[in-house]
Amino acid sequence: MKKFFDGLKSDIKFKSVGPGHKLNEDNRENVPKVTKEQAKPRRPPTGEAQIAAASAAMARMESMQGRPKGQFKDTVGRKEVIVEQKEEAIAAQKQDIDTARKKSSSICTILFRCPLTDELLRKEEREGHIRNVIQGLSNTDPTSAAILKIHTYNKDREKVKFGTETIAKYLNNIISHPEEEKYYKIKLSNKVFQEKISCLEGSHEFFEAIGFEKRTIHGQDLQEDFFVLGSDAMKNLDALQGHCDALLSAEPLRVSLERQLRIFMPSIEAAHFDLTSDFFNLTAEEIKKEQRDRTERMERNAMLRTKAMREREEQREMKKYNYTVLRIKLPDGYILQGIFFARERISALFDFVREQLQDDWLPYELLAPGGHKVKDEQATLIECGLVPSALLTFRWDAAVMADVEAGGGHGSVSVIKPELLSKVEQLT
Repeated sequence: MKKFFDGLKSDIKFKSVGPGHKLNEDNRENVPKVTKEQAKPRRPPTGEAQIAAASAAMARMESMQGRPKGQFKDTVGRKEVIVEQKEEAIAAQKQDIDTARKKSSSICTILFRCPLTDELLRKEEREGHIRNVIQGLSNTDPTSAAILKIHTYNKDREKVKFGTETIAKYLNNIISHPEEEKYYKIKLSNKVFQEKISCLEGSHEFFEAIGFEKRTIHGQDLQEDFFVLGSDAMKNLDALQGHCDALLSAEPLRVSLERQLRIFMPSIEAAHFDLTSDFFNLTAEEIKKEQRDRTERMERNAMLRTKAMREREEQREMKKYNYTVLRIKLPDGYILQGIFFARERISALFDFVREQLQDDWLPYELLAPGGHKVKDEQATLIECGLVPSALLTFRWDAAVMADVEAGGGHGSVSVIKPELLSKVEQLT
């Protein structure tokens, strides 16, 4: 490779020399005469700025000439140290900014709690965690694990309902007719069994957990697979009845949305919410595009749409939200915060607030951001426009409070419970 590049360089030099000539030719007359131009004298600085710059340059040159070599090296070393210190300071500043951003975004982070392990989980961790919990339960309580698989893994609730009811019929036939052996065998190729039971994940594990054994029975012309109740299970029909009842009454294992109750000091930032992408059904880019399109449509059709049309469009927009973070400003300035599903009812919000009050028996009102009362407790948060975030105002019922104060029965300094005041945070 080096020879290749050297060859290219030689070829370029040869072509740049110029036209060739014979050795016996006199080419002196073709040689251009080169006259050395006299250097033009530099103009002395005229303006004050030029004179100051020239003086500074001369001073630097004189200081460099009189400086020992070691001193120059020390100066370079000090400059390197200063550069390193600046880089470290910049890196630390970036780290502080990232930490502050994480802390700020954590104020509105969606978390869930597992009812079995009490662990807090992020949205993307839910399914894997539930499966691990149920799989671990299979080692200690296989019957309960199989029931949870049937109700949790199969999302079609109608199929689960029909499937579990069909399994219960099989078991009830055995319990009601213990003397008839035909009920102790369930043919796996049976059409009803295939369509309503085998399609459910966890159904076969349930039969095996409660005492059925899978056997191949040979007939006259063919052999078929059956679930056959074992002899030990036959002797304990009460336990079989218990398994049947547990199957019918079970519910899916679901993680619950963590309210993440927080109490903040009075702050002008109460109406500012830093929401994460978990609050939306769309990605961040899709949300931005939807917002741009919505703005354009509103500007284009502002004079053509009726009020009903605008309300329908607003409802469609609000359906894009999965969760909402709500803050309630209390009379003493403190701010309560909780996270809700966007389709939860207003009653859940009232219950959440009431649980934090010292005088939880007193009636109170919540005012929406527009100043109107939130009245219909059966309405959803979406229907009331409280998504994806909202700042509400708390106030006691005026008529009731007048009667209470007249009787001298309301002397609480703070609205919320004292133990919450020890957890007050600064809203940043």
